[in-house]
Amino acid sequence: MLRLNRMTDYAIIVLGALAYRHGKTMATGHLAVLTGLTQPTVAKVSKLLLAADLVETQRGVRGGYRLDKALAHISLIDVVEAVEGPITVSDCVDDSHASQTGRCCCFMRNHLDHVNLAIRKALTEVTLEDLTTPPKLFSVAEASSSIEKNQQLTPQQSA
Repeated sequence: MLRLNRMTDYAIIVLGALAYRHGKTMATGHLAVLTGLTQPTVAKVSKLLLAADLVETQRGVRGGYRLDKALAHISLIDVVEAVEGPITVSDCVDDSHASQTGRCCCFMRNHLDHVNLAIRKALTEVTLEDLTTPPKLFSVAEASSSIEKNQQLTPQQSA
């Protein structure tokens, strides 16, 4: 099963909380209260996001973290790779494991590369702005279609 890990979920929550504060610097303790996560978890996630240049830090009494980019410029792949590392669907696709897997999967590499690229493309197309603004995830056609369905149901329900 392909699944994002819990720390990636936490990273999205922390980035959303930082976005909610509109560029203000927030200490990890305050982020913990705001998100409901523990302070050590927020600190760990924040360090990973800092290393990936998704947030910036300010030292001192009023120190903490703030977004380094607009939500529209942070894709889901940025967050996933900041927390989990490069995306690969199999060791066969990951060149760092090539010597360990040997030749057994070489015939599958081109196919798995295609799958890997499709996953990367999908994650690249979703930004954190999309995740924090759910209506943007649905096309206008789908939205208007569901509105029409709701309007058709409303008169029947009142009868």
